Amino acid sequence: MMIDLVKEKRERAIVVGVATRNTTKQQEEEYLDELVLLADTAGADVLHKILQVKDKFDSAYYIGKGKVELLAQMCKDDNISLVIFDDDLSPAQVRNLEEMIERKILDRSGLILDIFASRAKTNEAKTQVELAQLNYMLPRLTRMWTHLSKQYGGIGTKGPGETQIETDRRMIRERIAVLKVKLEKIATQRTTQRGGRKEYYSIALVGYTNVGKSTLLNTLSDSNVFVENRLFATLDPTTRLVALDTSTSAMITDTVGFIRKLPHHLVASFKSTLEEVIEADILLHVIDLAHPQMEEQIEVVKNTIADLGIANKAVIYVFNKVDAIEDRSVIKNLQSKYEPSVFISAHRGINILGLKEMLRSMIHAEFTEMTFTVSNADYKTISLLHDLAEITEQKYDENDIIITAKVSDKTKERVEKIIESLKRK
Repeated sequence: MMIDLVKEKRERAIVVGVATRNTTKQQEEEYLDELVLLADTAGADVLHKILQVKDKFDSAYYIGKGKVELLAQMCKDDNISLVIFDDDLSPAQVRNLEEMIERKILDRSGLILDIFASRAKTNEAKTQVELAQLNYMLPRLTRMWTHLSKQYGGIGTKGPGETQIETDRRMIRERIAVLKVKLEKIATQRTTQRGGRKEYYSIALVGYTNVGKSTLLNTLSDSNVFVENRLFATLDPTTRLVALDTSTSAMITDTVGFIRKLPHHLVASFKSTLEEVIEADILLHVIDLAHPQMEEQIEVVKNTIADLGIANKAVIYVFNKVDAIEDRSVIKNLQSKYEPSVFISAHRGINILGLKEMLRSMIHAEFTEMTFTVSNADYKTISLLHDLAEITEQKYDENDIIITAKVSDKTKERVEKIIESLKRK
């Protein structure tokens, strides 16, 4: 069962970050802005943003003890119920912060999991979210049993608490094993589904969360994939057959968006979804051209793709929201830096034909020209060849048609089998 984290009403929150020697103050301010958006998606209104500049994270509190005392006072003054931290907290840090602030403490991973839990609709997404939640909970179980020492304290309480924790850990590990098996079965089903589509080129939409991937899929396929101006609106992969021209179609899949500081256990849990990216022939890296942190978002996606072991896969950089850019020199600079690239507006349909042409050219670069002779009366074979190949020339003699066609790598094997069967007739 997936842990239900849906809230009945919006909570009042504070977000907290630390700029260490590894990040600049400006970067961390941008991270906090993103954390505010995540909090909004989860159902919280952020009243304050707290940023501390330190050489390193405080091992006991993440931030300095003085800042914790300030946070505690702000929570009391403004009736704050939730404090969200921009990095993963250790169990000890969470326990210490809860004791001093006396409010609910959440870190970035916990917040993302909360959003994923509320957005999961299909059986696959719910299974993936539950697996990620359990992996997240496992090292944090100790703080769930602090009530034992608070109630009784000292001698006689240690054993039962640890016994219960170990029992819970064993149950969670057993549940994790069951979920992994379940996801492996889902992955096998997906492989079977992909096998049924192997005659088409597979294209995956990848990109930072909320850059317009779902809108682009809708525009390309004239469909109605769910679109919302919130982070992580899409969790489940959605695939549509898209005609690139009269003779070329491709299967295009929308996937979950990437984000900075995306927890590794979350990526691992969503492996079956990300297999759509791994198995794709071409990646469309969708980018929000109007976003102030556009280049950093590009690097986040590129690094995630590299982590998946597919850095060498064919990529087209699709810069979305071109209608929001007034300085056209920006486009020229990006064109030279990111190749191949195309500039579109998914919402307004600007240059969608240009994107389709680029995809068609990339696919057709892998086509082989073949010639075969078919009987005039063999309507079934002629129709099948029209489906599997791009017919470029047809010559008629007394009883036969000599067909010249461009055949893709995807369908070449089937076409060759058809030719062999024709030779045997």
